[in-house]
Amino acid sequence: MTPAARISLTAAEIAAVTGGRVISGDPARRIDRWSIDTRSIAPGDMFVAIRGERFDGREFVAAALAAGAAGAVVAAGGTVLSGAGQAGPAPLVIEVADTTRALQDAGREVRRRSGAKVIAITGSAGKTTTKEITAELLSAKYTVFRNRGNLNNHIGVPLSLLELGTRPDVAVIELGMNHAGEIRTLVGLAEPDVRVWTNVGDAHAGFFASVDAIADAKAEVLEGAGPNDLLVWNADDERIRARAGGFAGRILTFGLSADADVRASLIEDRGLDGVAATITTPGGEARIESPLLGTGNLLNLLAGTAIATDLGIPLREVADRARLMKPAAHRGELLRLPGGVTLLDDSYNSSPAALERVLETVKTAGGSARKIAILGEMLELGAHATRLHERAGRAAAATGLDLLITVGGDAAREMASAAATAGMNAASVIYTTNSAEAADLAAKRVRPGDLVLVKGSHGIRVDVVVERLKVEFA
Repeated sequence: MTPAARISLTAAEIAAVTGGRVISGDPARRIDRWSIDTRSIAPGDMFVAIRGERFDGREFVAAALAAGAAGAVVAAGGTVLSGAGQAGPAPLVIEVADTTRALQDAGREVRRRSGAKVIAITGSAGKTTTKEITAELLSAKYTVFRNRGNLNNHIGVPLSLLELGTRPDVAVIELGMNHAGEIRTLVGLAEPDVRVWTNVGDAHAGFFASVDAIADAKAEVLEGAGPNDLLVWNADDERIRARAGGFAGRILTFGLSADADVRASLIEDRGLDGVAATITTPGGEARIESPLLGTGNLLNLLAGTAIATDLGIPLREVADRARLMKPAAHRGELLRLPGGVTLLDDSYNSSPAALERVLETVKTAGGSARKIAILGEMLELGAHATRLHERAGRAAAATGLDLLITVGGDAAREMASAAATAGMNAASVIYTTNSAEAADLAAKRVRPGDLVLVKGSHGIRVDVVVERLKVEFA
């Protein structure tokens, strides 16, 4: 069977969808690829000149066209191109009131035309891993698109929706937020058939008055649903339970709770070798093994299993694929370096709840000479930062670490101080202001036979430590 042609929109259609107008070029010109970055633009792309806080995309239109862009979507007002020295037909230019809104409107239009079943995942932790697990399980039966990396905001989601022009059967889209109203916007763009709510935690606590306020913002994922839409939610999370009852469509729960529709029992935590559990679903049960680490990842696997089995993936296929799963880069990767160091690379991001879960995995892990943690500051916690970092320091001390290096500002200093106060040898707790310094310390202090956890908020860049250790113990 010949695959369906990629979805394209004419310039006139783009103008109609975005409330703009074609001010230059051929209105019949078709566009099927989009970009907001001249550094990665490909010939034929439509360049959307996003206006940010520190830049105006209009300044890059000429560069985009010179790189082969088919045209540009620009904000009304001002000069786009001088026209001097240009040869050939006039460049395609569509003028709109707001380029970010235009990108979103175009993404929603392609999403609607694609016919894809859209699965949208939100939560305070585990979104990306749940996305990857779900996509892997569904690929047993469907062609699946997943948004790349962390493209989960008001720019990344519409860019991802525009890629549905390839007509996948299913799209698994991650929705992120750090302010109220953002999930509502993203749900309005993605128009998901399946909504997944993994948990409520204290990530981004600095932008909210309380964890309940975070839960209320996440609950925007429930809005605008129809009777045939599905909500998959964590039955172990009381804040979700208190809010999920207002959902207009079908409900499927997952968790360790006895009343969860998809639940795990007879759990065997194998430390650094992963986890095994008996998983019970409405259609049966199976013993499942996974190399993904800890209870948090088991819950992510349960969420993916709930979605997959509801969409017709046999449980035996889920079990087969779970056995082969690997974490996304820098998100709980277990690296056994040739130089004899076991490195648990969770350096992509961090939050208090996620940190405590991975510390529990380190605590129960056996087979290492020493246990070391290099922990970056957790950002976006606002007035809660000191309290939550002190709690993290106490959790680190309870892990039985032989060495703790903290990285960042005052909050990281408080984490180190709390660990020492909670019983760690003061000589084994070191505070550093930056990841380069932490990497130097790690290179000097880590020895063959050690288990080393590296975790921190993305902005602290503790991935620098990971890369240094890879070189030192190659």
